[in-house]
Amino acid sequence: MKKNVLITGGTGFVGKYLTAELLKKGYSVSILTRNSRPDTDGVSYYIWDVSRQQMEEAAILNTDYIIHLAGENIADKKWTSKRKEEIRDSRIDSAKLIYSVLKKNNKQVEAFVSASGIGYYGAMKGEGICTENTLPADDFIGKVCQEWEKSADLMAGLGIRTVKIRTGMVLGREGGVVKKLAPIFKRGLGSALGSGKQYMPWIHVHDLCRMYIEAIENKNMSGAFNATINDSTTNLSFVKALASCLGRPLWLPNIPSLFIRIGLGEMADIVLTGRRVSSDKIKKLGFRFQFKGLKKALKDCLKTTLAVSNQ
Repeated sequence: MKKNVLITGGTGFVGKYLTAELLKKGYSVSILTRNSRPDTDGVSYYIWDVSRQQMEEAAILNTDYIIHLAGENIADKKWTSKRKEEIRDSRIDSAKLIYSVLKKNNKQVEAFVSASGIGYYGAMKGEGICTENTLPADDFIGKVCQEWEKSADLMAGLGIRTVKIRTGMVLGREGGVVKKLAPIFKRGLGSALGSGKQYMPWIHVHDLCRMYIEAIENKNMSGAFNATINDSTTNLSFVKALASCLGRPLWLPNIPSLFIRIGLGEMADIVLTGRRVSSDKIKKLGFRFQFKGLKKALKDCLKTTLAVSNQ
C-alpha cells in the first residue's frame, strides 16, 4: 500500500513541485486547502479553516507523514500591523491546529517536517556564516521563524520525529523570485538593490523538494537544517547572472536604499540585508545538491516548464 504524505500549502509554488515529486516516487498525497477541490489521481483534498481551528480530521488520520508548508508570503504586501499578524498566524496557528488533531486522536505519524526560513538568523550584514546553531534574531521575521519552529516542536512533544527546513530564496519557473524578475530583466530594466553587496542564499526548488523527501525518508534527520547553497551569491552577482542568462544588459544604476525603504517600509530589510548560510549539516548526512551553480539553476528555471496535470 502506498504511503501517504499530507501537505499544507500544497497548492502553492513549492507545494506543486513537491506534490509532483512525491507522486513520481510512488507516494499518494493529501492536501489541506481552504476551498473544496475534486480529488485527482493520487491526490486527495481536504478542507481546513485555520482561523476557526477546524479541519477534516480524516486528512490527519489517514496519513503517514506531514509536510507543513502553509504560510502567507512575507513579500506580497507591505508589513502593516494586520499583515504582520497574518504572516505570523498563518504559520503558527496552522501548526497548532495540526497538533490539536494529532493529540486528540492519539495519532502517530512517522515524521512531521515544517518549513522555516533563514530569516531565523535575522537581517545580518558582514561575512559571518550562519549554521543551525547560530542564535536567532530579535527582528520581526526572526521572531516569526522562532515561533514557527516552536509550534513545529509541539509534534516532537508527541514523540513524532520533527524536522525544520530553514529555506533561503527559492528558484523555480512557476513562482518565486525568477518569475517576478524575469519580465523586468527581459526588458533590460533590471538593476541591483541598495549596495548590491547583501548576500542572497538560494536553493533550486527541485533540490528543496528532494530535501523535504529526504526528511521524511531519512530517520536520522531531526531538528533544524539549512536549505541553501552557500556560494556567496550577492544581490549584484545574482542580477548579473539573471541578466546574462536572458541575454540582456545590466546598465541601470543600483536602486538607492532610501527609495526602497520609502516604498517597502520595514519589509525593505529582507532585500537590503542578507547573510551567508552553511548547508554543511545536511551534506554530512549524504545529501547532495543537484543545482550548485547559480547560472545552471537560473537557466533551468528559464527554460523548463513544470507539468503537473493534477494541480
